[in-house]
Amino acid sequence: MNCVTCQLKELELESTEIRDVLRCILHTIFFHRTLSLVRPKDVDCDFFEITYVQCGLPELEKEVDEKIDQFVAWVEKHPNRKSQICLSFFDEKNKHPGWFGNKTERAYWEQWLINLHVMSPKRYSKSSSSKVLTNIGGNALEETSSRRSALESSIHEVLFQIINFANEKKDHIPAIPDRIFNHEIMIPSSSDSVFGWNTVALRRVLNSGHPYSL
Repeated sequence: MNCVTCQLKELELESTEIRDVLRCILHTIFFHRTLSLVRPKDVDCDFFEITYVQCGLPELEKEVDEKIDQFVAWVEKHPNRKSQICLSFFDEKNKHPGWFGNKTERAYWEQWLINLHVMSPKRYSKSSSSKVLTNIGGNALEETSSRRSALESSIHEVLFQIINFANEKKDHIPAIPDRIFNHEIMIPSSSDSVFGWNTVALRRVLNSGHPYSL
């Protein structure tokens, strides 16, 4: 089984925006890849004029938030790093029975690579005069507004990328009963490369077939 890969556009953001951005992206992917009967709900981002759709499944929302918390903790230990979060979908198949009973293996069929560059916010010296600090504060607010507006546009591009990929790439999806597809969300670990790529996830996908990218 081939594993189809979607490499999403890299986003530059600050740590305070991680939860907003990842919830938006991950839930958008899940919504476009679920076959279950769900009760969709609209969710507004906290920092951006963006509304996205969640599946309305509490257990999925909890899983996503837990993974985001783990990623935030990783970012705190690895500031100013490029990183990658991998959402993989897979099918489980039974291997031939052996001495130790039946075993299952994962056949990965789709992979989403979320590329982030989390930057540390600028810091200014407290020794500056109040007038200078006032000017700096005004400039900082303007810079934040401009940067966040650019990030919002980039998030829109990523969302369109997700929607287009999900609509165009369907032939590889296995015939699975009406339910949420088996999946895993992989975040960087201390043993990963400088770009935060999870080498364990890479080996799993390579072992499951011949991946190719869009």
